[in-house]
Amino acid sequence: MKILIASNNQHKIIEFQAIFRTFDNIKLLTPKDLNIEIEIEENGNTFEDNSIIKAKKYFDISQIPILADDSGLIVPDMNNEPGIYSARYAGIGSNDNLNRQKLLENIKLKGLIEPKAKFICIICFYDGNNEYIFNGECNGKIINEERGYNGFGYDPIFVPNSFSLTFAELDSEIKNKISHRAKALEKFKFFMNEYLKK
Repeated sequence: MKILIASNNQHKIIEFQAIFRTFDNIKLLTPKDLNIEIEIEENGNTFEDNSIIKAKKYFDISQIPILADDSGLIVPDMNNEPGIYSARYAGIGSNDNLNRQKLLENIKLKGLIEPKAKFICIICFYDGNNEYIFNGECNGKIINEERGYNGFGYDPIFVPNSFSLTFAELDSEIKNKISHRAKALEKFKFFMNEYLKK
């Protein structure tokens, strides 16, 4: 079965492909494989809204089943910021570095020290008829300095629970077992084992 990953984020695509390496019945395609070039306005109010918006837009173009992910970081003591604005926290056109800097500055302004945080991933699988939603979370904390060169986004300042290393310091194989995206995809893979029997 062919499934299109509804993302132009190369980091996400690599994580999807790594996690799905053992799934023989599914071939993951990227927008580049199908020469699809679109920018989708993620104007939903929740991660789930945005994942559904992306899934349906990509299905309209490709007419093949879609796997769409919307994910981000939540810091409860920061009013759950950056939340659904994680990718553009420092403003439209911002980058990962600017987003991290803004978060660290805002944490400092609030007088917080290594506040609790969690990554959330919501995946929507859309087959043209039904939406299926899968969620994953990874709890941890935000540290006040960047460490590590792997990963992307907020990985250099996020330390998952039970670890002393940031996501950006962890080996990608370990991260792909404990991350929010890995947990959501595990649920999806379990679901697909039954779905493919239909």
